[in-house]
Amino acid sequence: MSAPLPSWNEGAARTALLDFVDAVTTEGAPSYVPPEDRVAVFDNDGTLWAEQPMYVQALFAVDRVRALAPSHPEWRDRQPFKALIEGDEEALRALTEHEAAALLATTHAGMTTGEFSDTVKQWLEKARHPRFQRPFTHCVYQPMLELLDLLRARGFDLHIVSGGGIDFLRTFCKETYGIPASHVIGSSGKTRLEWREGQPVLVKLPSLTSLDEGEGKPINIHLHIGKRPVLAFGNSDGDLQMLQYTGFGDSPRLRLLLHHDDDAREYAYDREARAGRLDHALEIAGQDGWTVVSMRADWKCVFP
Repeated sequence: MSAPLPSWNEGAARTALLDFVDAVTTEGAPSYVPPEDRVAVFDNDGTLWAEQPMYVQALFAVDRVRALAPSHPEWRDRQPFKALIEGDEEALRALTEHEAAALLATTHAGMTTGEFSDTVKQWLEKARHPRFQRPFTHCVYQPMLELLDLLRARGFDLHIVSGGGIDFLRTFCKETYGIPASHVIGSSGKTRLEWREGQPVLVKLPSLTSLDEGEGKPINIHLHIGKRPVLAFGNSDGDLQMLQYTGFGDSPRLRLLLHHDDDAREYAYDREARAGRLDHALEIAGQDGWTVVSMRADWKCVFP
């Protein structure tokens, strides 16, 4: 039988993970947690796949704006549409997850949820990462895929909790991560029930209902899961409240932060980053004893 987490180097992070998994899954141990309570939550952007040079969903939103621009001449004088149409790289890099989600809501108003899903799938098939020149679904992190497999095999209930759009994530989460759409929590937009061609469909509206970022993450974990996680894995200040929320309870808890410190194989960024800024959470991690995973030191490889 092969050793678990083969793409992880020996060290404190790998040891913390394996010790925790053994502690909560060993029947009869005082630290044992029954399978129904082994909730593990993972951020997506920057935790499960690459988020630089900008969020993948932001790149998708940019392409949609440019594709639809001929039908919307008013966008040429309206920000941020104007900057996107003109290819203002500085404006593109400055897009937040909230702005990208708002752009998506605007550009997909009137589409059914099924039409939106098809559009995303077609884009993901053709789009390539600007640096690595591979599909974005191939820019997932191999060590994280191994961790998901290990936790799944040991009876953990896995969920994605992301600032990205929930409908965007649902198009690839099962095939890419082995996590079903029903276990995805993300930012969501308003929809309306309509009858089209004799069928009831949900139509996307141009406004957000929930931004799954910051304090929105624990709020939505409670709303959608109804249990406090025992393991949480993030990479930015946007995950801070989710990690803090995970840390309290009677059973053992494990909180992990991925530190992007490998500009040779991926990117190096933290306190000054626009996408995936890691500042306050890194300080709290040091104070509270969270496990900080160094991409450079703890991972033998980055991508599959």
